[in-house]
Amino acid sequence: MPRVETVAADTPFGERLRTGFGYPLRGAALPTCVVIALLHYVGLLPSYIGALASALVWAATWRYAADCLLHTAHGYADPPDVGSDGNDASGWGLTAIHLLVVALCVVAIVFFPRLLWPVLIVSALALPAIDMSLAFHGNLALALNPFNWKRVIGSFGAAYLVPVAINLLLGVLIVLASISTALLPRLLALPLFAFAYTYLIVLAFHLMGAMIHQRHERFGIELEAEKLVAASHQDADSRLLDEARRLAIDDPVAALRQLAARLQDRTAPTSVHQLYRELLHRQGLRGDLLVHGQIWIAALIAQGEPRRALGVLQECGGIDSGFAPDDPRTCGELADLAARLGMSRLAIQLCRGYLAHWPRDPQAPHYGLLAARQLAAHADQHGEATALLDRLAAAWPDHPLRAEIDAQRRQLANPA
Repeated sequence: MPRVETVAADTPFGERLRTGFGYPLRGAALPTCVVIALLHYVGLLPSYIGALASALVWAATWRYAADCLLHTAHGYADPPDVGSDGNDASGWGLTAIHLLVVALCVVAIVFFPRLLWPVLIVSALALPAIDMSLAFHGNLALALNPFNWKRVIGSFGAAYLVPVAINLLLGVLIVLASISTALLPRLLALPLFAFAYTYLIVLAFHLMGAMIHQRHERFGIELEAEKLVAASHQDADSRLLDEARRLAIDDPVAALRQLAARLQDRTAPTSVHQLYRELLHRQGLRGDLLVHGQIWIAALIAQGEPRRALGVLQECGGIDSGFAPDDPRTCGELADLAARLGMSRLAIQLCRGYLAHWPRDPQAPHYGLLAARQLAAHADQHGEATALLDRLAAAWPDHPLRAEIDAQRRQLANPA
């Protein structure tokens, strides 16, 4: 299970505010903001089609913002994946509320200019309370209740002014975006401003989530992040690492035994594996490093982390140039990945290992052909590639890849 990054509920809000500005640019939030900004191009579609498409984009924006609020309120440090926490009702409710505020501002500008600033100020003051209520409860009637606004504002005190300020900035930015279309080409202005106000929306909802997280007991919230950490034994692993580091000062062998017991479970986190390898390096235990490499590579493949497995493989290859995974599926998957990533030398090494350990495996011709193609990319290795293809043709005369093997042989024999 991947490590769950959490934030302590007693973290000062000043620190949450300082680090919060980077929140929309981390993890899943950044690509989500970029995609949403680009989707605003649908507003250029004609007539009601463009209006409906834009409404859908705004609903997706508020839905993801609500996800961020909930995720942060439950103690998670990183942004959520799309659709992991919120509900569609909150997205549509938030869209309706904010479009209503925009409509009120437009009416004020056109018919009652003197009322624009009062409308803006009241909206900015009320919106955070409405947003938080909708994100948590999805109840529009509760969210629009002024008594509920008073209760929410009273719960946060001066900290409530932070999302208020962001809402005011967001309103100014949307006004500037409407004006800028006369100054900048619309195709350029649209995604730039869309990204800016999507960033601000995610930031505001993250900070509101942080405010709720600090007061989660007052709101009767049981922090999901803490439950997940407890279920994954993450805190126990942290204590184990601290204890192993202290023990390693006087008795590194005992520290290694302690870590090895944890590593028998394939769900052991990367930090435990890394400390174990660090202590093995200090003791000069090259053989144990290779054994552990086999175990960790297999665990990483099982956990869907083949790129990290390639890194461990390269480290083990630096210890023993003949090192290869001890399972054909693992070896083959890493060979294919290395080839796709352009790591030709590593791909060739893995294919050679595959052919050496499992020469009669039905997938052997595939990896022999893969090695030959990697070798053929280098003029000084054409001879080795040809010899390998000849061996494959002789050993597997009826294999389905025989035609491709022969085609590669002809290509090497008659280079363009």
